[in-house]
Amino acid sequence: MAKLSVNINKIATLRNSRGGNVPNVVQFAKDVQHFGAEGVTIHPRPDERHIRYSDVYDLKPEIYTEYNIEGNPIPKFIDMVLEVKPTQVTLVPDAEDAITSNAGWDTIKHKDFLVDVIKEFKNNGIRTSIFVDPDLHQIEGAKETGTERIELYTEAYAHQYSLGNKEAIKPYMECAGLANALGVGVNAGHDLSLDNITFFKENITGLLEVSIGHALISESLYLGVENVIKMYLDKLK
Repeated sequence: MAKLSVNINKIATLRNSRGGNVPNVVQFAKDVQHFGAEGVTIHPRPDERHIRYSDVYDLKPEIYTEYNIEGNPIPKFIDMVLEVKPTQVTLVPDAEDAITSNAGWDTIKHKDFLVDVIKEFKNNGIRTSIFVDPDLHQIEGAKETGTERIELYTEAYAHQYSLGNKEAIKPYMECAGLANALGVGVNAGHDLSLDNITFFKENITGLLEVSIGHALISESLYLGVENVIKMYLDKLK
């Protein structure tokens, strides 16, 4: 069974749009765990437009499942992760002005940089994962960085699946198979939803974890957070 980690960035976006502390990000993290989520994901960005750096510290004592912090490993981010020591750090090559994550690492071009950063995190007992496109060369490159896991960037799959193109799963199947053969764990995320998660999970060998935020929060507006989490858990069995 793949684990469900709930990305709570959108809750922080809603809070920040009004000021104050409603909805409460920490309480929401506590609630999703109570409802069955097996992890909480956050992605602080330098402009703090959703999750703030202070949230990262406030959340730490309240997350008793898995704490996954995503982000571009700029010095400020690295320092914060080393202080907080989450369960997992997921490295994402975001440009500072990116609305959302829109590409994986070039693990070949940035190999030396990734090797150094990953070594530092692993030396501090933090599991590492790197965000990658479904490309076999990038999976091979990821292995060379020393990362323990990859997170497959699933936007292309989600978009094509919505158009009825189930063949879009094939590169993900191939990449997951290669990662498994190389001893690298497989996570996935970006635009996964209740509509497409079952087909994805059924076809991806060794899927360990999915990180879902935007779709899960949007679906919860109609169905309720507790119901939606239970629906995801059922589909991930």
